[in-house]
Amino acid sequence: MFLIFFMLSMLIVGFRRPFIYICAYIYIDIVSPQRLSYYYLSVIPISLIVFCAAIIGWAMADDKRWVKPSPRQVLLILVLLLCGYTTLTADFPDEAVTKWEWVWKALVFAIFMPVTLYTRVRIEAVVLFMLISISSITIVGGIKTLAGGGGYGTLNLMVSSNSGLYEGSTISVFAICSIPLALFAARYSTLIVPSIFSRIYWYGLAFACLLIPIGTQARTGLLCIAMLAVLHLRAVKRKMLYLALLAGALAAAVPFLPDTYTKRMDTIQGYKGDASASTRLAVWKWTIDYAKDHPFGGGFNAYIGNKLEIDMSYKTADGTVVRVVGYDAGRAYHNSYFEMLGEQGYPGLALFLLIHLIGVIRMENVQRSFKDVEGNYVWVAPLAKALQASHLVFLLGCSFVGIAFQPFIYLIVALEISLDRYAQTYVKRRIWNPFRKNERSEPQVAPPPEEGEPAQAAPAPVDEGFAPQSTRRREARWGSVPRS
Repeated sequence: MFLIFFMLSMLIVGFRRPFIYICAYIYIDIVSPQRLSYYYLSVIPISLIVFCAAIIGWAMADDKRWVKPSPRQVLLILVLLLCGYTTLTADFPDEAVTKWEWVWKALVFAIFMPVTLYTRVRIEAVVLFMLISISSITIVGGIKTLAGGGGYGTLNLMVSSNSGLYEGSTISVFAICSIPLALFAARYSTLIVPSIFSRIYWYGLAFACLLIPIGTQARTGLLCIAMLAVLHLRAVKRKMLYLALLAGALAAAVPFLPDTYTKRMDTIQGYKGDASASTRLAVWKWTIDYAKDHPFGGGFNAYIGNKLEIDMSYKTADGTVVRVVGYDAGRAYHNSYFEMLGEQGYPGLALFLLIHLIGVIRMENVQRSFKDVEGNYVWVAPLAKALQASHLVFLLGCSFVGIAFQPFIYLIVALEISLDRYAQTYVKRRIWNPFRKNERSEPQVAPPPEEGEPAQAAPAPVDEGFAPQSTRRREARWGSVPRS
């Protein structure tokens, strides 16, 4: 009943502020309240309803000046078209359609969302809803882990289904991805003003996210934590002190870790004799061979057709090689890059790499351009750094989990596109961009109004902390002809 009341209240408020539908869809996409309920919400297509309401609300009441697509939105459109084509020609049509039913919404929403995020308030609102939505999963998992309820494949995250964000390895990756965003919100959020209470919540959320890989005992999560620690090393000033504190914290935490967790983490050292790792290597080898015969992929869930011969040979203590061969079929990719290669072929893999690598590079350019800026735009560089760190953690984590189309990462991509556009267009900061026209030929654009403010007709003034733009030549280069 609470979930029904909460969803109805958001739908009603959306009539007054259609942007609320964007936030409501993010909540539904991450938490999946229809999977938590028993009756009404479980039979109503609430996700599709809010998805359509968000687009219709924008079409009827929002500003349309920012519809021009960015290069990455074009790449996302190409991925969407390619996925549609491979679904029509899939090796396993029924299974492909099942995955297509949620993939197309994730891609379309990622293409659509940057059109609506043209103010700081809206960008922060999306970050806030992403964090609060994933906290409903991670805080529950963190409490159960502290209470001793963790275990590989046994940690219950409110939903018994082991799919989507409720799957152990998947939530481990995205929980660590959320930590940089939580640390950003603790310091720079204007919707929840930084205070002692808000910081306790955000730091508590970060701690709960760190507990998720322990509770799920997912080896991928441990690698993501190590990646995040290395990325944070770049930001700290006293690096040796940071490394010493990190080593001390790790040494103090190891005795409190469950024996089952430490034993499972020990298997990261090698793959020989490990059935899981050996199976993944066999699947990846099969995918490479499959792509040679199917350069455009086999559609969603093409892995169902694989037949594997798995080498699990190992050496004993006296050096004797024990030959062990296993056989399996229909094993998943357990790697997003091979997932794209097997399902969407070489074009899909190329588009996937372009979308994510461009995002990392663009966030690097934004944070370097805004790192010394003070005043109203002091938040731009920290958010760019948080999004970049989240993205890099994903790029490592997805090497061991098939999450190429998980909606959460496409929300991060949409935020990156929006922040990049905000930095270049509204703040008037000239960041290098090979896809942008010569800045001398660009017209001045009035900044978008913040929520509740009237629209401005005058060009945007130069913000403090930025040098005034260079004066453009008004006369002809070789002189002007006097008028009669």
